[in-house]
Amino acid sequence: MKPVFLPLIALALALNFGCQSKSQPSNAAATDSTAIDGTAVANNEAQPTPIDTKNIKVADAKTILARPQVPILCYHQVRNWRSTDGQMGKDYTVEIQNFKDQMKMLADSGYHTILPDQLYAYLNEGKALPKKPIMLTFDDTVLDQYTVVNPTLKKYGFKAAYFIMTVSIGKKGKFVNYMSAEQIKELSDEGNTIGSHTYDHKNFKKYAGKDWEEQLDKPTKKLEEITGKKIEYFAYPFGLWNKEGFPELKKRGFKMAFALADKRDENDPLMCVRRIIASGFWSPKTLHNNIVRSF
Repeated sequence: MKPVFLPLIALALALNFGCQSKSQPSNAAATDSTAIDGTAVANNEAQPTPIDTKNIKVADAKTILARPQVPILCYHQVRNWRSTDGQMGKDYTVEIQNFKDQMKMLADSGYHTILPDQLYAYLNEGKALPKKPIMLTFDDTVLDQYTVVNPTLKKYGFKAAYFIMTVSIGKKGKFVNYMSAEQIKELSDEGNTIGSHTYDHKNFKKYAGKDWEEQLDKPTKKLEEITGKKIEYFAYPFGLWNKEGFPELKKRGFKMAFALADKRDENDPLMCVRRIIASGFWSPKTLHNNIVRSF
């Protein structure tokens, strides 16, 4: 099937509204709590420690599900709201100062960022994590993740996972611009994780025939060419998954796949790791409360 590039306005719509989940926590503040508990053996390292996952033995589902969940946040655009942004657009767009304040809150609260390799080792073998671990993830290749997010994370020694929709690489449009291949490689070279978010955000639950090649194989090859590293982590468009597709991910070498706030599959939790979307309406305090409530 010949790839067809989406119109830029369609890309913008997919970005603003694509990764929704019906089970996403509401915009209202959750019950106050001081902090989440640490996991496994705690240490005070702020920087993620490189992990060799080649020899990690995959645990059974019961073992994985029994481990305390690590908070994982999902972001999209980080920019100031526009007059044309509707309710949903604002929900998926965190304003710049609010994002900076959120990251300061995480740092001041003692959170340490981890990367997918660390989470994989922890879930399967109980490998030690830093005290108060958290994972930051960013979907859809948006340019402000490079120009605004990356400098902010560097200030606090944070690392993140960026899930790339390859159709958008290097594109510029009226509503949103996207990262170039060179910028994606720079993020990877600086120690962040680059993962796949398909070719053009097509619903994973509808894949058939050549969709597996177009939405998984070709994007993986492109990202591996850009980063020079194996791509082992995947994020579902719209947060939608079905267990029938798990074997297709596994045979392509994906170690974990990230969903949204839905309940994990009881037989294969690594293929539907939970995240919550950080709402643009949440203050740092509300974000913290939702982290505590959701995980």
